[in-house]
Amino acid sequence: MLKLLILKFVLSLVVLTNCLSNDEQAAEKLVEKICDELKTKMYETNVASWNHATNLTNDNEKKKEDAELKMAKYNKKAALELLKFDYKNFKNETLKRLMSKMTMIGDNILDEKDFRELSSAISQMQSNFAKFKIGCFKNKNELLEFEPDIIEILLKSRDPDELEYYWTNFYNLAGTPSVKNFYKYVELRNKAAVKNKFKDGSEMWLSNYEDENFEKNIEEILEQIKPFYMQLHAFVRHKLHEHYGPEHVDLKKPIPMHLLGNMWGQLWEIDDLIVPYQNASKIEFTEELVKQGYTAKKMFETAEEFFKSINLSPMPELFWKNSVIEKPKDREIVCHASAWDFTINDDVRIKMCTKVTMGDFVIIHHEMGHIEYHLQYKNLPLPFRNGANEGFHEAVGDTIALSVSSPKHLNRIGLLKSKGDEGQESNINQLMSNALRKLALLPFAYVMDKFRYEVFRGTIEPENANCHFWRLREKHGGIAPASVRGNHDFDITAKYHVSADVEYMRYFVANIIQFQFHKAACIKAGEYESDSKNPTKSLNNCDIYQSKEAGNALKEMLSLGASKHWSDVLETLTGERKLDASAFLEYFQPLQDWLIKTNEELGVNIGWELSDKIDCPNLYE
Repeated sequence: MLKLLILKFVLSLVVLTNCLSNDEQAAEKLVEKICDELKTKMYETNVASWNHATNLTNDNEKKKEDAELKMAKYNKKAALELLKFDYKNFKNETLKRLMSKMTMIGDNILDEKDFRELSSAISQMQSNFAKFKIGCFKNKNELLEFEPDIIEILLKSRDPDELEYYWTNFYNLAGTPSVKNFYKYVELRNKAAVKNKFKDGSEMWLSNYEDENFEKNIEEILEQIKPFYMQLHAFVRHKLHEHYGPEHVDLKKPIPMHLLGNMWGQLWEIDDLIVPYQNASKIEFTEELVKQGYTAKKMFETAEEFFKSINLSPMPELFWKNSVIEKPKDREIVCHASAWDFTINDDVRIKMCTKVTMGDFVIIHHEMGHIEYHLQYKNLPLPFRNGANEGFHEAVGDTIALSVSSPKHLNRIGLLKSKGDEGQESNINQLMSNALRKLALLPFAYVMDKFRYEVFRGTIEPENANCHFWRLREKHGGIAPASVRGNHDFDITAKYHVSADVEYMRYFVANIIQFQFHKAACIKAGEYESDSKNPTKSLNNCDIYQSKEAGNALKEMLSLGASKHWSDVLETLTGERKLDASAFLEYFQPLQDWLIKTNEELGVNIGWELSDKIDCPNLYE
């Protein structure tokens, strides 16, 4: 029966190809009709997904899967109707682009059985990630949740044994149990890709960037930032060695991940150990937030005020009514922060288990950046209501956060006690704090999808997958697991975005492109002069707060959504058409110069040998 259905589908495409309509007017009417119907159907699907994410019950999981299947069936039907037209030869470029996006069927091309299995595999990985608990280090009978309990321990504890305990248990519980679901997901994603005329799932993902040289461009950027990364890595390892001693940190080996303040080593949240000038001012204002009586609601209102100050939109009434900004006490939810667009009635929401911390203050601005993007392109046809590419959406809020986390801005809103300009030492502290997050993320983000590309392409055998994953982390990032990991473990699904089927290269793109956005916005705001020696006009102390000029330039870019190729959209704001790390490196140039000089003076070893924590030593030899 299944083979017969597939044969019928293929034959229908063949017939369509041989008698395509060139009636642009009819196609335009059909596109308009489908877009109107899609709004309602997507709203229903989003509601089901939201209900599951904010109340993790089996019943809600089933309703979510049913809604996704219903949506998939509609998308497939709509795409087949549109494929009756010879749209690639239409004169109307906007219509051509709309139909190109609407006929990309994606996973919806799968039959009902396969689609349900794919949706179920992803849901089960998500649920496993959200529901596990770990016994307390000092009292195993006391069970802790990952968010926020264990995240907070990783940020605050400097006991290497305690950190290793939580790290190992986390990966054992959040990663390994999902191995079967992960490979079922890979199998079905590849099946969908082939039916969409791609080689595999990696090619289908990469097609979203509309650039055949995209992978090469990413690798070029990785090489562009590598000298800076190597200097930062060496300095951080040296400081950790000073603090923990040689029994925990070897000066020639990769850095043990559990000592970096973050479960994945994607952000190195250990400012107290690494920021060099402890007597100079540092960007740390959690204590000040608490002291000033900030609540989750007040942090969200403060973020909204920033966006309003640059002439972007206030949050709609439904945002405040429907968002979940604190962890409910009566049910399990997916705590990972996320922004949602429900497609109708200005219904946009954020889901977040907010804590009153500096980190969450910045995250709120990031998530509200997604919401602003949704609001700016809300009047476009539905297929264009997205980021210009996957990285644009992630970059918008981070661009704002570059201003928000600047000494100038924190002084303006009363969260930093310094006067905002205390010379080179404070500047190096600020840049170091940002580099521990921005630069550290790049090799991590690259590996998350490099690994998945290779799995989709079949170049990694499942029996060697986990070792390969850790060797990639080691090769590109100089990072090692806390305890010995081998192929009997499966650790990549211990990252939420992998379990939730979120493409991750977007974060690499975002971490580069946000500096291109930031530089352009700072020029518009009169906050940056390339040849100026005035530190208040530098990229790393630029604050676009209250600049309507910068906000209007951002608004113009955001309002385009995905209606044009991303290079055209990028050019609207920056005048550039290519992803490039020059602005990133310019922002951090004073720190890179300082690191080179300091590492030389300290005689710090640059680079790393193979880790003895990966139980497959011959993999790269």
